Amino acid sequence: MTTSTSEPVTYAYAVARAHPDLAPSLTGLVGVSGAPVHLISEGAGEEGGGDVVLVVSPVSAADFGEEGLRRHLEDLDWLEAVARAHHAVVEAVAARTPALPLRLATVYLDDASARGMLRSAVRLFSERLDHLAGQVEWGVKIYVEATAEAAPESAPAADLTPGRAYLSARRRRRNDLEASYRAAQEAADRVGDVARAYATDRAAHRPQQGVLAGDAGENVFNDAFLVPRERSEAFRTEAAGAGHGLAGVRVEVTGPWAPYSFAVPQDDEGTRGTDDTRSAADTAGADGSDGSDGVVRGATP
Repeated sequence: MTTSTSEPVTYAYAVARAHPDLAPSLTGLVGVSGAPVHLISEGAGEEGGGDVVLVVSPVSAADFGEEGLRRHLEDLDWLEAVARAHHAVVEAVAARTPALPLRLATVYLDDASARGMLRSAVRLFSERLDHLAGQVEWGVKIYVEATAEAAPESAPAADLTPGRAYLSARRRRRNDLEASYRAAQEAADRVGDVARAYATDRAAHRPQQGVLAGDAGENVFNDAFLVPRERSEAFRTEAAGAGHGLAGVRVEVTGPWAPYSFAVPQDDEGTRGTDDTRSAADTAGADGSDGSDGVVRGATP
C-alpha cells in the first residue's frame, strides 16, 4: 500500500471507554511529533459498544507512512521520542478511563479507516475494557548484578603455580555466578508468591539485553502483572522486597502503568501479541502490516 506524503495519516494510541471528562482532558495535550490529540467514535447507537473511542493524532505520512517508518526504524533517538510521546498520551487517557494501549506506530490512512477498525472490533474492545477496569500493570525485573558477574579476584595462594591460580580464580568466579543465578531464582519464586496473593494476571516478557538492559547487570526475569488498584501498594512493597537477603541480585519494580501487556487476551498457547511500550525509553521498534484494511503500519489488538 502506498500513501501520499502530502496528506496526514492517523496515528492511534489507545482504545478507551468513553468518558465525559476525556475529551476536555486531551485539550492542549501534545502527542507524537507535537500533534494534537483527539477522539474517534465508532458511532452512537451501535449495538455492543457505543461508548468505545479511539485516541488518535494526525501525523505526517512522510514520517509515518511505510517508507518513512522503514527509514526511521534505524534511528533510535527518533524511536525513543515517539515512544515517550505515545506513552504520555496513553497514561493521560488511562488516568481518566479504562484504556487498551495499542502498539507503537499503529497508523491508519485516515480517520475513516481508523473508525472502520474500531467498528469491526468494538465488541472485543468493550469486553476487554470491562475486564481491565480498575486494574493497572506493574513490571518486575530481576538482575544478576554486574558485581556478581565480574567479582574482583583475590590474591592467589602463594603455593599455587600461575596456571593453577588462574584455574582456581575461574572456578571461584563461576561458583559465585552460579550462586547468584540460584539467588535470582529464589527472588523469582518470591515474586510469584506475591503475584498469587495480589495479581489477577501475569505476562512473561523476554529478559532485556544489550542497550535495553543498561548497565545494571544481566536481566534474567522480566514479567508484568495485572493488579487491582486497591492492592497496588501492597504488591509494589512486597515485590520490591523479593531480593532481600539474596547476594548478587537486584529486583526492580516499575509502575503503575496502563495495562500494555494485557490489552490482548492470551491465546491458546498462553502468549500475547503485545510489545512493552510502557517502558517508553526502552522501546525501539514496532511490528507492522500492510494489508488492505487501511493500516499503514502497526497492529491492533
